[in-house]
Amino acid sequence: MVLGGARSGKSAYAERLVTELPPPWLYCATAQALDDEMRKRIAHHQRRRGDGWQTAEVPLDLAPLVEAETRPILVDCLTLWLTNIVLAGRNVEAETARLIAAAQTSRAPVVFVSNEVGLGIVPGNALAREFRDHAGRLNQAVAVIASKVVFMAAGLPMVLKDE
Repeated sequence: MVLGGARSGKSAYAERLVTELPPPWLYCATAQALDDEMRKRIAHHQRRRGDGWQTAEVPLDLAPLVEAETRPILVDCLTLWLTNIVLAGRNVEAETARLIAAAQTSRAPVVFVSNEVGLGIVPGNALAREFRDHAGRLNQAVAVIASKVVFMAAGLPMVLKDE
């Protein structure tokens, strides 16, 4: 698991972790290109990755893919996936439990990228506070099962867990 704030270097670091494994590598993209800004962000990530990567767009149904895959997987990112789950009206706790179970039984090495959203100001509205709380619980659940957890700040990795 690689987590950190916006522009902390977490995606590039996670990509390096995955590319230390034999290709092909599977990039699980949870973002949806719904506006120009997101399209530009997606294009930037695609250019940086280069050859050897295959992409699966999984805005919602991430657990079945993680469970069935055998190639090294990069999931980028959990907080965008969580946003999609919340906006789709799905049960966050049930979807989180499905994803954790899939990750625990996956035959593939999986690297999850997630935003740490709990370090700033308390959000001013109920939905944003609810999302922050869901994200914190999701990050904790993934960190428990992860063999390695790295926190990124200013492009620098800080290892929080390494089993």
